[in-house]
Amino acid sequence: MSPAVASAKLTLSYPLYASDFDPQNNNFLLVGGGGGEGRTGVGNKIVIFADQLFVGHRLTLYQTLINSSRKQTISEVVDIDLSRDEDSVTSLAIASSTASSVTAFAGINSSQNDLNAGKNDHLRSFRLEYPPQKRANAEEGRDLGAQAYKGQTAALGRASLFTPSTAAKKETYQRVTRLSRPCNINGGQLGAIATGLAPEGEIVLFDAKTNGPMGPWVEARLPLGQGVEAADVDIIGLDDNEGSPPGTFAVAYCTDYEVHAFRMTLKQNATPEPRFSYGEPHPDVFAGKARPKFRSLRFITPHLLLLLQNRPNRQGADLLLLELSSSFQGKVAGRKSLHRGINAATALSITHLTSSPSELNQLVAAVAGQDSSIEAITIEYPSSPPFRSLKFKSHTLLRSVHPQQITSLSFSTFSPPVATESSAPPQYIKLASTSIASTIVVHTFPLSPFPPPSQKSAKQRYVLTPPGRSDAATMGLSILFSALAIALGAFFLQAFSEIRGGSPDYLGAKGWLSQRVHDYIAIPYILENGTSIAPATTAISTLSESASLSASSIADHVTNTLSHLTSSASDTATAAKEILYDTAEEAKAAVSSALDAASSAASELNAASEAYSATASSSVSSLSSAAAPRASTASHHVRDLLSRHYNYRQQQPPDSDVNHHMVIHDDEESGKLKARFHRPGAEGSGAGVKKFEELSKKEKEIWKQRLREAGVWAVDEGEAVLKGVFFGSVAGAVGAAVRGAMG
Repeated sequence: MSPAVASAKLTLSYPLYASDFDPQNNNFLLVGGGGGEGRTGVGNKIVIFADQLFVGHRLTLYQTLINSSRKQTISEVVDIDLSRDEDSVTSLAIASSTASSVTAFAGINSSQNDLNAGKNDHLRSFRLEYPPQKRANAEEGRDLGAQAYKGQTAALGRASLFTPSTAAKKETYQRVTRLSRPCNINGGQLGAIATGLAPEGEIVLFDAKTNGPMGPWVEARLPLGQGVEAADVDIIGLDDNEGSPPGTFAVAYCTDYEVHAFRMTLKQNATPEPRFSYGEPHPDVFAGKARPKFRSLRFITPHLLLLLQNRPNRQGADLLLLELSSSFQGKVAGRKSLHRGINAATALSITHLTSSPSELNQLVAAVAGQDSSIEAITIEYPSSPPFRSLKFKSHTLLRSVHPQQITSLSFSTFSPPVATESSAPPQYIKLASTSIASTIVVHTFPLSPFPPPSQKSAKQRYVLTPPGRSDAATMGLSILFSALAIALGAFFLQAFSEIRGGSPDYLGAKGWLSQRVHDYIAIPYILENGTSIAPATTAISTLSESASLSASSIADHVTNTLSHLTSSASDTATAAKEILYDTAEEAKAAVSSALDAASSAASELNAASEAYSATASSSVSSLSSAAAPRASTASHHVRDLLSRHYNYRQQQPPDSDVNHHMVIHDDEESGKLKARFHRPGAEGSGAGVKKFEELSKKEKEIWKQRLREAGVWAVDEGEAVLKGVFFGSVAGAVGAAVRGAMG
């Protein structure tokens, strides 16, 4: 859950485009905007505010106060009414401040008539004085906006530094105004401005340590080329540790697809040579033409650059950390994807917290999204290269901060308290944001000491989030612990299921418990109807016993059948003996008949024995493996004879006489199909017995349907199998017809 952040909001009478905090006092905020040239009722102003807000084209200074006993408020301190015949404030930056005043540069275009005449004093400088005793009044909680006194203001100068536009329509304006930190007193202060809507983009560098920006103080001009403009510029001073002379700065700027950087020293009259540091390569020829675009950049150290990049087609935004070599060659040292709700970023601001040479430093970055949300992120980084221990950590996401698009973000400068024996007061940093909806919102983020005071460390510093693992490391550990929890849950569930007999024994969990505990836990599963589900082992035992019983019953049945057949054979032999004593001729015939009968009985006995043995073996096998049901023995017999008859006909020469015929008929008692072979005695004779070829079409269909139902013949086998086969009458009197045909 995101931490709660205190905020104060005020709606003005004109749209706002730029803002900046006083670097010496985070209670004072400078904002500027306006309605542009000739817009009735909406002026242009620069205003300084304190404790309750007021504000047209204007530059206004505000003061914001924190009091734990009441809500934060914003009020006007000083404002400058600008000409309504000129453009609005498009960019601004505070150059320096004292206890009594603040000096600022702003980008304000001249009137359209002056632009058409080729004159555009776009760079302006102002001094705004604070009311007296501002800090005493602030501490007493007085309403400074209600006081009659207004601070004195003065316009210090104006200048036209850009190369005059050659376009038919003059639209060039001062898109970016950036100044180096005013801490480099001996080395001066470098300023940079960049064009917007120019036919050829340009960056102008000038000495900001003057009473007003005049032509002789221009240090360098950087033409960017046709249709190329700088999206953002930043400057950082190089100290003596870099081996650079006083007044040396590192400058970086980004276009849509490239980042360039260079080193520059004031008053050297040398043209800088920007070095290509990093860029987005052109997409593959088969891929889309869209590429990520750089929106903003900030120096963290002279060798570490923070880039804000928008993905193509409004698919999100990323923060990149670019490590710069001494020759300004860059490589990506870290990357952070912003919240998925930010489909495109519009502004970036950073502020440094307490530095620590021996530990990782922490800075806070804020990114504004096109959906009017703001994401605050902390970055931990070492003081010098190599930058291998970079950590991003999301702090909070502020949703719907403004009713319309955010135009600027500004962090206050954090000044750590002087170390004393007593505990230091609470520390804060402030984040101001403006929008085209004429709103100002100031969020206040509380800082906490690290290590905590309870540890009594001599190297205490202030941080927004306690140092620790990065978001990527935290996510990895979360995934790892989640996977371990799922694995343990599955393990214990499998073990419990094995103990209760609900699953096969893979883990051997039954042996982990004593018999008493096992009997208590291993309770059979009970269905809703009250029926219990037996464990798998019980089911297997039941199946084995059933198979054994079935095999025993089949074996008994086979034994009884064999005894019956043997008894029948003995009776036949006794009858043959009695017939022998009648007459010699009859005896000879009887003996011959008895021998034939005995031989046939023996053959049938062997066949029956083999059939029953095979049936018993098949039954036992089927019960053990849960096979399919047995097919009909009669159907198998008919199919076997039909196959033999077809093979026999295939082996005979064409038009040869066949010495036996196959007859298929219906059994009158059982209604099942039966078949047998007969030698041709009177071929074609007999009632109702016909070859398949002689049957009518209707009779053929009846018999084919009958054969299919019995499982003897299939359609894909064709009628060739049935040729030459005799069929009984459809009415079922096949037995008499066969006896008549055989004489």
